[in-house]
Amino acid sequence: MEIARIRGGLPLRGKVRIEGSKNAVLPIIAASILADGACVLRDVPRLDDVNSIRDVMLSLGADIRQLGARSMLCDTSGIRSSEPPYELVRRMRASFLVMGPLLAKLGYARMSLPGGCAIGSRPIDLHLKGFVQLGASVCLGNGYVQVAAPRGLYGNRIYLDYPSVGATENTMMAAVLARGSTFIENAAEEPEIVDLANFLSNMGADIRGAGTNLVRIDGVRRLQPVEYTVIPDRIEAGTYLVAAAISGGEVFVENVVPEHLKPVMAKLRETGARVYEQNETAVAASAGRRPLAVDIKTLPYPGFPTDMQPQMMALMCVACGTSIITESVFENRFMHVPEMKRMGAHIKIEGRSAIVRGAPRVWGAQVKATDLRAGAALLLLATRAEGVTEVSGLEHIDRGYVDFVPKLRSLGVDVERVTVT
Repeated sequence: MEIARIRGGLPLRGKVRIEGSKNAVLPIIAASILADGACVLRDVPRLDDVNSIRDVMLSLGADIRQLGARSMLCDTSGIRSSEPPYELVRRMRASFLVMGPLLAKLGYARMSLPGGCAIGSRPIDLHLKGFVQLGASVCLGNGYVQVAAPRGLYGNRIYLDYPSVGATENTMMAAVLARGSTFIENAAEEPEIVDLANFLSNMGADIRGAGTNLVRIDGVRRLQPVEYTVIPDRIEAGTYLVAAAISGGEVFVENVVPEHLKPVMAKLRETGARVYEQNETAVAASAGRRPLAVDIKTLPYPGFPTDMQPQMMALMCVACGTSIITESVFENRFMHVPEMKRMGAHIKIEGRSAIVRGAPRVWGAQVKATDLRAGAALLLLATRAEGVTEVSGLEHIDRGYVDFVPKLRSLGVDVERVTVT
């Protein structure tokens, strides 16, 4: 088993380059199924989740190759199978994103139903409702879902009961080759939706309104392969900005889109941190004193992102005053609380809210990452803790952060990744 061992008390200082967005690249890799040929993707992060979607694509017959450190070739012209194996799909819920492209391109797809995830249920009913309204038939049974449209898909007006990112992406990918026009109402507005739409549009899709709650797709007959650069990861960038604030240091994050970071930057400024845009692709954060407590409520974009809630909770653990953090997106995203309390944090859970009473001191302890963002939050809190903290469950962190421990070390953190028995 590998752990991260951190000796806290040192402020983070320096620069860090942000990788391509995990949440953007996964649907983009899936969308390459729609192209008649080989796409080349740039700024693809080296993550376990990217490896998982790659393996799913390989199982379908795609040719996926690494081109240097951050580029990937996706040749989907050899895809013949519409049913990825269960053992691959179960590794990652985002594998379900291949269903929309397979349905549009081949007229049929069959997959095992994705299970729950650590931070809460993510039902696929909105995905399936979108497929049905586009003219597909859906059959559920024996742990599998089968969708078919042997005569092709037809445009329609689709209202999402909730602005689900995954459902918006899957419906959009299914609709680009459908006959006629599709309108997705109450669509998710996240930057990752816009990035997927830009990728599809570069291939020849006709998409308007991505990034708003109404997306219009006029179907086209075919899509061409392209080269495309994935947007930077706003959650990775936000994590390092919070790291600067929690440690009392100064961190410059490069290769970012500042517009995507506005909700996080606004909250950090409320805590008293100095946050500013250096230029169009760089943001800096610095803090020289204890943060002020602020209240936070997670919401779909452009609200405060749920993927930044654990990191901000870590910051509030050492803030002056009491904060209330309300999680409105996932029902089980406070599993990091018992681990933070082992480090001396004062947190009380009431339903979907956490009351955090900040303290001037936290201390090192043995803790375990329960999910991706929880793991990052524990490492951030450890940079402020007195003594040594050992964080296990690093496989969760590897899903969404490239070289997290080495990057922290480059910023001055006394941290090492070691194997223990």
